[in-house]
Formats: sequence, structure tokens, C-alpha cells
Amino acid sequence: MSLKSDFIKYKKYSGNKSTLVLLLTQQGLWALTVYRISNKIFKSSLLKPIKLVLLGLAIIYQKWIEIITGISIPYSVSIGKRFYIGHFGNIIINSNVKIGDDCNISQGVTIGVSGRGDKRGVPTIGNNVYIGVNAVIAGPIIIGDNCVIAANSLVTKSIARNAVVVGVPGKIVNYNSSKDYI
Repeated sequence: MSLKSDFIKYKKYSGNKSTLVLLLTQQGLWALTVYRISNKIFKSSLLKPIKLVLLGLAIIYQKWIEIITGISIPYSVSIGKRFYIGHFGNIIINSNVKIGDDCNISQGVTIGVSGRGDKRGVPTIGNNVYIGVNAVIAGPIIIGDNCVIAANSLVTKSIARNAVVVGVPGKIVNYNSSKDYI
């Protein structure tokens, strides 16, 4: 289960604190736990009336998490294993976004919809991507594997793998990858 892999990553980053301590102190983990359970219900093959009731409850829990942590992760988002939210607050992820394995995001990140007509859409984020504080990634773009999106960057164009992106609008400054960030 992906939730177990999330806990393993949180333990690694926390200096191997206990699961109970992590659950009591890590708001990102609260949001991920509610998301993983809600997403499992969303993807399940339960009878439709049962599924609708459970998803209704999931939405209530997700809204509660959003209010107390400032983290909005809808149940329909696709997030890979070992996802890590470094700090809580002001994190918005569009319901149609796809995020790969081993990604880290910081506070203030928005991953959302942009564009008009047939150019409207949401990003697809590859594996091993680090997204810095207050970064915005928007539109029907692809962020390649092993990328770094620096703090306060605005990315509206696809980025090749291993790129480090800085600024508004985001510009590739090198191809040093995310190996030291993840």
C-alpha cells in the first residue's frame, strides 16, 4: 500500500521517529493518510450506493484536513509511492493531476489547471521531482523525472528530465537533477 511507503519516507526524513509521533506531529502525513484512504475508496469496485456514501464521508474528512492544515489533495488525484510534504500549509493540487513516485513538495505549492480551450489542462509530474516553496506548476505540461522546481518558480511549459528550473517564468538553469533533494 502506498500509505506504508509514505510512512517509511517520513520515518527516514525524521530520524526514524515512531509512527505514533509522526501521526501526531506531521500535518502532511495527516493529509496523505486521508487522501490514500479516500483514493482507495474512489478506485474500488464497491457497489455504487456504498461507494457514494463512503466518498461523501471522504469529502467531509478531506475538507476538514484542508481547513486545519491548508493542504488540499482531492481523492481523484493520482499520487505515486513515497510522497512527502515537507511543511504544511497552502498546498493545492488539482483533482486531475498525476504525480509520480518519490516526489517531495514544500509549503505554498500549487499544481493546477491553466489555459483555454484545447490548451486547458493540468500537469503530469514525473518521478523523483522536488518542488520548492511557493512554486506554481500549471497547464497541460509534463515535468520530467528527477527535476527540481525551485522556490517561487512559475512553470507553464514542459520540462525535460533532470532539469533544475528557477524563476518566473521558469527557466532551466542546469541539468543537475534532484538527486540531492530527494
